[in-house]
Amino acid sequence: MFGKVKKILGIEGVKLELIIPEKVNKETGIVTGVMKFTSLSDDNKIESIHLKIVEKYTRGRGNSKLINEYVMGELVMRENIGISKNDIVEIPFQLEFTYAKSEMDRLQDNNFFTSGLVKLAKKLRGVHSEFSVRAEVSIKGTTLNPFDVKPVQLI
Repeated sequence: MFGKVKKILGIEGVKLELIIPEKVNKETGIVTGVMKFTSLSDDNKIESIHLKIVEKYTRGRGNSKLINEYVMGELVMRENIGISKNDIVEIPFQLEFTYAKSEMDRLQDNNFFTSGLVKLAKKLRGVHSEFSVRAEVSIKGTTLNPFDVKPVQLI
């Protein structure tokens, strides 16, 4: 009985770890990495894997702070992989994404004279972007799916 409850909740089930580089070239538009799966219980089946790269765009300060999230790239893999107790399964992946520059970023990059003003305006308005790669795995028979989030720096 207790084993069934642990399986449904994903306790001692499949664990997911994303292994990706800390810095990614935004011009290539590809994040390569490996998903590492481990399990402490027997008979687990991976049904699907959902990967995405997300930009968290923050602007403003205090009460007027606004946060938006934009999905830059997404990959869904339909897999049927069995993982046994104490197994380590590694699946390589390539996640393609599209980096879109804002008008302010384009103005900053294209014009030497206005780049300082744009940097100052961004700093005053509290504009900041953070990027992360997120993975979620659907396991047969569990309601709480394992996931992992890794920050990535676009250069």
